[in-house]
Amino acid sequence: MNCKSILYSILAAATGIVVLAGCNGAKTDTAAKNDRMDLTVKPGDDFYQYASGNWIKNLPEKPEYSRYSQFDILGEINDTRIREIITNASKSNPANGSIEQKFGDFYSLYMDSTRLNDEGAQPIQQMLRDIEKIKDKKTYMEHCAKLQQEGVSRLFVSTGLLADITNASENIVILYQSGLTLNRDYYLENTEKSTKIRNAYAEYIQNIFRLAGYNDTEAQRRTKAVMDIETQIARENYPSEKLRDPMANYHKTALSDMKKMYPGIDWTKFYELQGMSGFEYLNVSQPEAIANVTKIINTSSLDDLKSYMLFKVINSAAPFLSDDFVAECFKFSQALSGVKVDKPRWQKAVAEVNNDFGMAVGKLYVEKYFSPDIKAPVKEMVLAIQSALRERIKNLKWMSQETKAKAIDKLDNFYIKIGHPDKWQDYSPLSIDKSKSLWDNYQAVCKYKFKRSIDRKFNKPVDPDEWHMTPQEINAYYNTSTNEITIPAAILQPPFFDLNADAATNFGGIGCVIGHEMTHGFDDQGRKYDKTGNYTYWWTEADNAEFEKRAKVMEDFYGNLEPLPGEKLNGKLTLGENIADHGGLRVSFDALKNSMKKHPLDTKDGLTPEQRFFISYSFTWSGWITDEEMHKRIKTDYHSPMKLRVNGQLPHNQAWYDAFGIKPGDKMYLPENERADIW
Repeated sequence: MNCKSILYSILAAATGIVVLAGCNGAKTDTAAKNDRMDLTVKPGDDFYQYASGNWIKNLPEKPEYSRYSQFDILGEINDTRIREIITNASKSNPANGSIEQKFGDFYSLYMDSTRLNDEGAQPIQQMLRDIEKIKDKKTYMEHCAKLQQEGVSRLFVSTGLLADITNASENIVILYQSGLTLNRDYYLENTEKSTKIRNAYAEYIQNIFRLAGYNDTEAQRRTKAVMDIETQIARENYPSEKLRDPMANYHKTALSDMKKMYPGIDWTKFYELQGMSGFEYLNVSQPEAIANVTKIINTSSLDDLKSYMLFKVINSAAPFLSDDFVAECFKFSQALSGVKVDKPRWQKAVAEVNNDFGMAVGKLYVEKYFSPDIKAPVKEMVLAIQSALRERIKNLKWMSQETKAKAIDKLDNFYIKIGHPDKWQDYSPLSIDKSKSLWDNYQAVCKYKFKRSIDRKFNKPVDPDEWHMTPQEINAYYNTSTNEITIPAAILQPPFFDLNADAATNFGGIGCVIGHEMTHGFDDQGRKYDKTGNYTYWWTEADNAEFEKRAKVMEDFYGNLEPLPGEKLNGKLTLGENIADHGGLRVSFDALKNSMKKHPLDTKDGLTPEQRFFISYSFTWSGWITDEEMHKRIKTDYHSPMKLRVNGQLPHNQAWYDAFGIKPGDKMYLPENERADIW
């Protein structure tokens, strides 16, 4: 779902989402008191505006955000809670070596701007000197292998371990394309917007080289080298839509063949330096990209390669250095996202602690803010939605009984995780030392994370109980390799879930999230995995062809929508998430209707339960976004923009037409033969 990022002053409005207005545009007395809806708009013309227009208009100005939505509102609540957890732990004078000491000291280091400004670029100087001393490309690649463990990101390639998609119970070593700071299209397009962003990026590179101690001439020369290398990398890196195709990114290769396939690099040594030796095969995810990088390394001058590596170190360290580095980072983010002011230091410190000590913070978060009483009703909703999807599959007219049986078998074997893990992460191998710089301690965190991943995954089976999100993350996910759905604790709060709200509200909120994740198991890519997580062809030829025909309707529909004038969505890039929204809405609505057979719901404030369901769904996606951020997301986000997750989905849903009496002539009306009908 990737519902990432998230004002308590507005929470009362969020919990009161059943106090609404009549669907015909005429206010009821109760609804007249509610300033959330825009009743000047017909629901069939712009449902997003109708359901939440006044609420969006009355959102506070947030110049530190490029997008401000329900998720950001909840995120601000979370930030305040997590800061309290961190500061309370620090006040308790924790024992040296305790997890409270570790994340408390890290937070203090991040907040100590006086010390950071006194240190300037000093914390990275030894790393820069070590790079400048490199005498040959063999040593250079060994340095690459080392730096990737130490928090230096986007350096030519990425390595690690993931479940083998053809043998999902086992992990496989991976080699994955990387090397770019920007999306590849920004390097290759000659549009006005891409050129503006490239120029801002080059200015950023040059400025942080200067801050690191290089004179103007050196900074300019090294900036050119970085831009040249990254542009070469971009030419062969896979575009975002191709990265969605599992088999297009799976190329099992013998390690012994790597030297002749990608010459000039000792790949065995490279992986040995990362703690992985003695394995036979790896997945070279994007062979063309790896071949291109190999060629760049072999043909570029050592000095240019050093410039590239120097920049990667400075860029990775910049957020952990003095205010002048941070200011340059923010200046570049302004060009990329349209954000007007930087977030306060405490909020960024909380985010970093949350990123680096997520499960430790999560354990304390759960103890204080997550009630065990929530698990049972959420589990009941999950089972109800699972049952609704089962019935929907059984009743599909376009799918054969053979494929239906396998789809239902997969559905029945979903592994459901709610709230938080049962076993918490061990941070005892990690040391945080306040006598060292913030950057030094961040590197210690990165080394700990890298080694932990190797120790837990290398030559070991996949752990189905591993959580890939922290409990305090306002999000949810489906994992193909373990056929699992995970619903963290933090999303189980209004407006997504409220123990005091009625079923129509909750099924329109968290119910659609749950249904969305379930449908990911059957979207254009998830459907290619079986119940055990293996990439297996379990569809009949006829059913496969019919699915693709129906999915193409969704792809083409979204591919013709323009979030910005003249900028269309990428229907292929967003297809999986659009299918998941499509199915999530349908199965959650079915589950609501089934629930109402036993527990009928009345009309409230002139709205039927069915209408409240759709308004609740729309409200979860309410917010605003800058044009710059929208432009960036059109290129990079697998999700459709918030407004189109509502106005793009509802025209394909007959239940919405029935609930609001949508007719031909309404702007959102779509003839039946043009609607997507998949799950």
